[in-house]
Amino acid sequence: MNRQFDDLMLGSIELFCLAAEQGSFTAAANIAAVTPAAVSRSVSRLEERIGVRLFVRTTRQMRLTEEGRVYFEQCRQALNQLIEAEREVSGHQVEPSGLLRISAPSTYGHYRLLPLVPGFRERYPGVKVEVNISNRNIDFAEEGYDLAVRARVTADSGLIARHLEDTPLVVVASPDYLARRATPRSLEDLAQHECIQFELPSSGRSIPWLFRRDGQDIEWPTTGGYACSDDVTAGATLARHGAGVFQSYRFVVEEDLRAGRLVELLSDFGGRSRPHSLLYPHRRFVPLRVRVFVDYVTGLGKPPGVAGVHAARLAASA
Repeated sequence: MNRQFDDLMLGSIELFCLAAEQGSFTAAANIAAVTPAAVSRSVSRLEERIGVRLFVRTTRQMRLTEEGRVYFEQCRQALNQLIEAEREVSGHQVEPSGLLRISAPSTYGHYRLLPLVPGFRERYPGVKVEVNISNRNIDFAEEGYDLAVRARVTADSGLIARHLEDTPLVVVASPDYLARRATPRSLEDLAQHECIQFELPSSGRSIPWLFRRDGQDIEWPTTGGYACSDDVTAGATLARHGAGVFQSYRFVVEEDLRAGRLVELLSDFGGRSRPHSLLYPHRRFVPLRVRVFVDYVTGLGKPPGVAGVHAARLAASA
């Protein structure tokens, strides 16, 4: 393997990342114990090497260009991997540390993942956690994420998938809506009801509802005058205010069910769920902060992970 970077270039990359993190050449220089001019020369050296402008600099502010942002994310990830590799083989990392970047969909993020983060950081205070709540599919390499939670996992040899839980589905409507419309007793009855649709952002296609009838798992198409996309909680909110019938994750509506704001329907055809998994890149050196978080939320680390926390809450509310 031919050498691509000399010591000067590696140092330039470190100073560039420090400047990007601090948003200031002067602040980066103070931390690195060099002059601001040295930081500026390092950045200029990198810009000349790769042929793009990394920062937009004015007298009032400094910010990364789009190319600079992509380069920064890649360089930061590479430098972190070098640090983790040294710690891995030297045994110096006793406690996990560094920035842990996680992407999670809105429903699972708010109701399942975020409640676990304070306990994780209490146990591992050296780890800083950054959570992006979004229903889009992130690019690990381009955006520098460590982990992502997804309900629909596609085969990808570059990713490791750890199962979190099977999240039960439930059909609900408000008492006000049911007072105006006959309660559905069969799947065929849904044709006479306002069924709130959830559309996949990627395709705009309404998701069929999932049921189990006569021991068989089936998909059931529904129709209605309401549609929401990107955030499942929007459909639950519409149902809570009398718009119609909606199929939701149980954990989204369980408080409404207990409080009587929503009523469960078609329980004889229930029992279906969707799996949620934790994804992270397949690489030789998995950072310790990633490993301990995966163990924490999957229940291998204590306190118990997502499934255990959910069971404890149900027991407490019974």
